[in-house]
Amino acid sequence: MNRFFSLLLALSMAVSLVGCSPAAPVEQEDTVSITLWTYPIGNWGDDAVVGQLLDGFHRDHPEIRVTVEYLDYTNGDDQINTAIEGGQAPDLVMEGPERLVANWGARGLLVDLSELWTEDVKADVYPMVEAACRSKSGAYYEYPLCMTAHTMAVNRELFEASGAWQYIDEQSHTWSTEDFLNAVAALVSYGHSHVGAIYCAGPGGDQGTRALVTNLYGGRFTNQEHTAYTVDSPENIRALETLYNTQGLSFDPSIAGSDEISLFLNGTLAMAFCWNVAQEKNHADALSFDVFPMAFPTNGETPRLTGGIWGFGVFDNGSAEKIQGAKTFLRWICDTNGEEAVRTSTYWPVRKSLGNMYEGDERMTQYGILNQYYDEYDQVTLGWPQARTAWWNMLQAIAGGMDIPEAAAEFTRKANEAAGA
Repeated sequence: MNRFFSLLLALSMAVSLVGCSPAAPVEQEDTVSITLWTYPIGNWGDDAVVGQLLDGFHRDHPEIRVTVEYLDYTNGDDQINTAIEGGQAPDLVMEGPERLVANWGARGLLVDLSELWTEDVKADVYPMVEAACRSKSGAYYEYPLCMTAHTMAVNRELFEASGAWQYIDEQSHTWSTEDFLNAVAALVSYGHSHVGAIYCAGPGGDQGTRALVTNLYGGRFTNQEHTAYTVDSPENIRALETLYNTQGLSFDPSIAGSDEISLFLNGTLAMAFCWNVAQEKNHADALSFDVFPMAFPTNGETPRLTGGIWGFGVFDNGSAEKIQGAKTFLRWICDTNGEEAVRTSTYWPVRKSLGNMYEGDERMTQYGILNQYYDEYDQVTLGWPQARTAWWNMLQAIAGGMDIPEAAAEFTRKANEAAGA
């Protein structure tokens, strides 16, 4: 009897131990966390809009978790530079080649993204965009998403009332240098003495004054190899002298690009050189006239517009897993969901395969016409920050009466010293 109960007790304990044994472990996929820092490129600065994109990515890739920090252009560079110095750089950053390629990439801080640039991608991306994303060493430090051309704009109602509208090619949004000067003269004769301003209180909006000067007579801001600055060319000196001597145009050291926009919006100026589609969208409520976007005038050549290219770079933070997670994100956002991501930017795709995404939108279609005049990306030239400063200083010197060839020569010397040319 005792042996029976002992056996029963032993069996009971065995069953109990089996019942309490730990369950077989459930395999769980590791999550890689990566950080994305983005400048305010259209709605890429809007947490609600970007959050919707990330929700889609996280559904497709639960193994990768992306957190976002939003930067502005006032102190964004300082934030990133501080993070780099502290060994806490973001894994991903969204900006343009002047920062990704010519700055952080050139300093050896970014990952070469060549494996993302397949032959199909190279064939699809516009050539000038691909060239801007590739360093002189051949490494690709940017994977691009969107682009826009910086334009000028005119007050259509004022142009029509003054007779200046006859000098514009409405279909191509272009005009010759002669037609531009005739339009200015027509507006002055009409009684509008402040037609346009070559603003130079600071670097803001300098892309407009640069494009105006270099297009007028076929000059260039840099050489085609982007290794040296060429502002003191005969073509550019002629353009500066023409602008300085034209009634209705003024070199104004009291205003910067944002001030010029305000003066254009309130009707003081008949044209703006600091313009793109974002300006019209952002100031739609303030407009009391029809804005007509224009290419800068040329002396018979195809216009060469400057612009913005935006995409992503990957910082090399020493983690292969984070780098691979970042590349997965780039394939998803640019390759698989490019149209939605581009629309978030409010600009245009860098890929030809996406075609006219804004068909039916008259305003976007008008500005889209001007993208065909997008030229090479001068901003990847070494010494670019110093050249920007030297540019508005040169314009201020001209406004103060400095000899124009001398001012252009001084700019070129300072800029090329910064570039090491």
